[in-house]
Amino acid sequence: TIRISPRAPIEPNMLAELPGREIGPKFIERKIGKCLPVARIAGVQAGEGSRLILYMRDQRIVSAELERACRSRDFYSGFYLSRSDDGMLCIDRDTLLSRSGANCKLTRFRQLVEAD
Repeated sequence: TIRISPRAPIEPNMLAELPGREIGPKFIERKIGKCLPVARIAGVQAGEGSRLILYMRDQRIVSAELERACRSRDFYSGFYLSRSDDGMLCIDRDTLLSRSGANCKLTRFRQLVEAD
């Protein structure tokens, strides 16, 4: 069993909350494939709805969509998964187990890239 720990949310810049200013960077999604190497996942953060945000060791940010019946907030303290022979985390194959007991499969990966 492998544990992926939560990553602390990034504190918002206090100046970004001033009226008339843009709040934070904007991201676009790009296709990334159906599998990710588990060893390269540095941490996880619960996103909106059924989306987990995976922080990779190579500084990439990946959005992982959970199946429809799952909520990302169940994974606020990270998740567990069974070790696979290929060392990959794949959509429609691997099941994530939250510490609260939720079992969910992933349905989609997208790399988040900061928009210009």
